[in-house]
Amino acid sequence: MSDEEILIKRLKESGYAAREVRKATGGVVAIAGLVTLEDDSQIFAKTLLEPDRDIFPVEAAGLTELRETGGVITPEVLCASPRLLVLEKMWPRRDDERFWERLAHAVAALHTSATAERFGWHRPGRLGRLCQENTWDSDGHAFLAERRILRWLSEPLVEAAFDAAERQALERLCAALPELVPDRPPCLTHGDLWQENIVATADGAPALIDPAVSYNWPEIDLSMLWCSPRPPASDRFFAVYEEITGIEGGWRDRMKLFHLRELLSVIAHGDDDWGAAEAVREVIAPFRRDDGPATA
Repeated sequence: MSDEEILIKRLKESGYAAREVRKATGGVVAIAGLVTLEDDSQIFAKTLLEPDRDIFPVEAAGLTELRETGGVITPEVLCASPRLLVLEKMWPRRDDERFWERLAHAVAALHTSATAERFGWHRPGRLGRLCQENTWDSDGHAFLAERRILRWLSEPLVEAAFDAAERQALERLCAALPELVPDRPPCLTHGDLWQENIVATADGAPALIDPAVSYNWPEIDLSMLWCSPRPPASDRFFAVYEEITGIEGGWRDRMKLFHLRELLSVIAHGDDDWGAAEAVREVIAPFRRDDGPATA
């Protein structure tokens, strides 16, 4: 049975009369595609070969939180079960400066209006196939260190990618976070804000998909977009975002540090085919010592 046939079968089991699937490319977690129903309407659907009680419900909860609490546009969730996720259809975005300016206004509003007193979220999340630890913490530096960076060191592929001195360098970097990252209240973040997760509504407004939600520092979102491949017009996003939010000077210098979480996740997923490990080594190089255990 092809992937398209599997998705049609799962949809029909859930009451959707699917006629055709145009399979999406690039996903690593689920079989996904744009579905045309028998009445010619269209939806977007995902399924898993093996059911997982968390992946789709967590994604649906994140989309709802971003929309209802953060005010950004996300597709409406039509069905979310351990085996199937059905969403309102979205459209490809236009990569012009006007689009990225509109996105900057939406993300700036998210980061400045949806704030909290603690870092984390009310449930564990997912980053790709693996767990995103969201246990509440009032200390942002500890949360970044323990839940977003050091959390990956126990993953087998990450453990295999780095030697003892490199792992200790990561620990030294984390110990130095209070000197490297300004302390301020957390805000609601998308958590996986790279260009593939930015789409559009039918009228061209920016919309977000595939979140890894938590209350965190805004650089988590900025670093995903800044450090990942993106079109030239996206420079307008950062100029407008900086103007609206007045984010602390030097934020560009923190982008690679915050991107450590994504680099380590890529390695943990077995997707290190574009130099993620070397990028980690570049960031931790100032903290490497070859003469003993990590110290603060």
